[in-house]
Amino acid sequence: MASGSLVIKLTAGKDEAERCNQAFNVAATAVASGVPVSLWLTGEATWLALPGHAGQVRLAYATPLDELLTTILGGGTVTVCTQCAARREITEDDLIDKVRIAGATTFVAEVMAEGAKPLIYLSALAHQTARRSSNTGPTLLFHGQA
Repeated sequence: MASGSLVIKLTAGKDEAERCNQAFNVAATAVASGVPVSLWLTGEATWLALPGHAGQVRLAYATPLDELLTTILGGGTVTVCTQCAARREITEDDLIDKVRIAGATTFVAEVMAEGAKPLIYLSALAHQTARRSSNTGPTLLFHGQA
């Protein structure tokens, strides 16, 4: 297994069950493999950190999201974006146990840590926007089809 950590950012919400499941599945598999994992829930994915919400996401032939989340929380970290939580009037008291709220400073520190590998699962709309933007910035791994 490669050294380093895996920082996964999910922007898709429960209306995009396949993207959600892919991000959670990769995070849970990495945790089970002993890889340090940090899963960031941003945008509409923020809702998945509230009790009962991950269980509402169902995808044929896939492990339920709430089971994957339990695995991730058992060995990794799950973070909700500060601004995303504020826009939705979500506080730490609203979140599932062990889920934290943190901002861009924490995300940047995790992504820039030596050996860290970022993986971003974008919502369909964000993916389309990213594909049209300039390629002059840092290289990140994006997953998902427009």
